[in-house]
Amino acid sequence: MVFAKRNRTIHFGEPRRKRSGIRKRLFRWASILVLLGLGWMLFALAQIGSIERNPSVVTELAQPADVGIVLGAAMWGDAPSPGLRERLEQSLQDYESGKFKLFLLTGGLDTPKSNFTEAEGMAIYLEQHGVPRDKMLLENKATSTYENLKFSQAIMNERGLTSALIITHTYHGNRSLEIAKSLNYADPKLSLKKSEVLKPIPNTFREILAYSKWKLDQLALALGLE
Repeated sequence: MVFAKRNRTIHFGEPRRKRSGIRKRLFRWASILVLLGLGWMLFALAQIGSIERNPSVVTELAQPADVGIVLGAAMWGDAPSPGLRERLEQSLQDYESGKFKLFLLTGGLDTPKSNFTEAEGMAIYLEQHGVPRDKMLLENKATSTYENLKFSQAIMNERGLTSALIITHTYHGNRSLEIAKSLNYADPKLSLKKSEVLKPIPNTFREILAYSKWKLDQLALALGLE
């Protein structure tokens, strides 16, 4: 509808058309972002699942590794959580079958009020299962997988240890291997445990988020921002 007033033409339909155009552009960009997000999630999921086909995952080793690095996980009070116990049981099997010489237990305090670090909690558990303390090295400060492997590498370097078998869960294996390689571990190997106690769907979703964060951290490291 058009009215003439004082030689001006007023088009009442124009603001509505502009609003409609803005909404369409916003919807288009939102759709693109959603598709990109879904695409990234599928990519991350594929990377996480690809680890079982990676030659770094071993069942036998020709020579025992210098250390078996048991990556930390949550403590439940003063004892390892069920998930962490699974990693410890895997490490015991590997140690008893001669796959590594020394345990390297890594993980700091879960909370400021915790009585033991993750590494200390693991050491207590292993000692209760017959492992002598002189077969354990403890790293008590790490709060992430990157720090687990970085700080463990420093301990290895101090002691002249060069080879490592990294012990963790299957879902965690790909990220752990990528981090180890970024830190220039010498031919790192993996021993993986498929969890029977962790809920698969929420755990996988958390790992997708953790893997996404790692890729951002990796980019920052490559650019010298960290």
